Amino acid sequence: MSTLPTEFERTDIGEIQIAPEVIEVIAGLATVEVKGVAGMSGGFAGGIAELLGRKNLSKGVKVEVGQREAAVDVSVIIEYGNRLPEVASEIQRNVKRSIETMTGLNVVEVNVHIHDVIFKAAEKAEEAEPTHRVK
Repeated sequence: MSTLPTEFERTDIGEIQIAPEVIEVIAGLATVEVKGVAGMSGGFAGGIAELLGRKNLSKGVKVEVGQREAAVDVSVIIEYGNRLPEVASEIQRNVKRSIETMTGLNVVEVNVHIHDVIFKAAEKAEEAEPTHRVK
């Protein structure tokens, strides 16, 4: 997938192009920086939620990029106990700010899809208690 250079991206010595995958990574990183986000969801088609790993930083992110604008969809998993609308609003603000600052594109919308809520304390308690089958 490639983007067409805009007049803004043409310089005296060449053109500057930003691949949509770069914008996906920026959006993914901006999303997981938000307090209350446990991870990214695999997306709409997969339906399998996984906690964030550093392997695929664009996981759960879909972007549409034009010559001057971008629209972003992020699929997230939220930690239990957080106010979902507040976390989603903060994700929208952070993603928009990050993309606009780093790329110069105008972000026209950031859609947040909450796919799951995870109980962090319960998971850690289970991991802390080793199970012994034989004494």
